[in-house]
Amino acid sequence: MKVLMINGSPHLKGNTQVAFDEMIRIFEQEGIETEVMHIGNQDIRGCIACMSCKNGKGQCVFDDAVNEAAKKFAACDGIVVGTPVYYGSANATLISFLTRLFYSTSFDKTMKVGASVVVARRGGISATYDELNKFFAISGMPIASTQYWNAIHGREPGEALQDEEGLQTMRVLARNMSFLMKCIADGKEKYGLPEKEPFHRTNFIR
Repeated sequence: MKVLMINGSPHLKGNTQVAFDEMIRIFEQEGIETEVMHIGNQDIRGCIACMSCKNGKGQCVFDDAVNEAAKKFAACDGIVVGTPVYYGSANATLISFLTRLFYSTSFDKTMKVGASVVVARRGGISATYDELNKFFAISGMPIASTQYWNAIHGREPGEALQDEEGLQTMRVLARNMSFLMKCIADGKEKYGLPEKEPFHRTNFIR
């Protein structure tokens, strides 16, 4: 099994990576492979609603890390998205990336497990946590949780190592996510995926 981890921090060795490293250690113990993509330090523009991805192109018109991640996302069993908090929100580069990634990919995301990881000096965690989880919820993806909101605290690089509760929260999150992915894999083998109905789109203005 494999987990794709998206680091939305512009700092490669910042506190978001501290949180990821704590999770990776548990994933390794659980026999789950991980791959980290660093997104927050890249030049990624937002979606322009050109609809090229839906009209025959099959991928985003901007051929950058989004299209690279799409292949990895399709092949993985779960995805972890991590970000520092900026003004009570995720890093804007990460949101541009996720918006294009989730909209431009047409593969079935049902039952891929999603988990968000939020890093803050102090506040804005719950709003950012909700913001990231919306990408999973609209895609039919189970959301992995832990003993608290999926968060860790720190400002200067490495400070998160002092947040003992936050580190434990990351370990519990990785164990819970591992369990959920394994249970889903067993369930898919025994029962298959849930039946899908044709999607009925209702617009408010006709």
